[in-house]
Amino acid sequence: MQSYHKQACTEAVCYDPAVAFARWDPIRDLLAIQQRLDRFAPGPAGWAPSVDLHETDDRYVITAEVPGIAREDVHIQVQDGRLTLSGARREREVACEEYHRIERGHGVFSRTFHLPLAITAEEITADLKDGVLTVVVPKATGPAPRRIRVS
Repeated sequence: MQSYHKQACTEAVCYDPAVAFARWDPIRDLLAIQQRLDRFAPGPAGWAPSVDLHETDDRYVITAEVPGIAREDVHIQVQDGRLTLSGARREREVACEEYHRIERGHGVFSRTFHLPLAITAEEITADLKDGVLTVVVPKATGPAPRRIRVS
């Protein structure tokens, strides 16, 4: 017995019913398109430091890799539940102007993070040590839950 499946074809496109059952992942396709466009489209000026953001029961902790940046060149701002890290890495003056490789970004940077829970902005702390910026953002503590008696 011969096994085959039928294809419905028009002039330009063939529809294969066996392939129609393949799972389509629109997110994967969108990410692939974005990666292709990013290669050709000019990006924003500057660079973006690598950042880790994790959450504990009582705080958010953000660590950013910013080697070569002075404390006075880093700015942290909190507004409307968003924390923004920004600053600038200055280009070093080198006597020899013939670079063989440049991989570290220079110029301005800015990263913004939306924090889903209320925070205590007055208690945010930041530390810059060994090229790693650590920002600790305490979560706001609301009133203690109370039990309501049903009558």
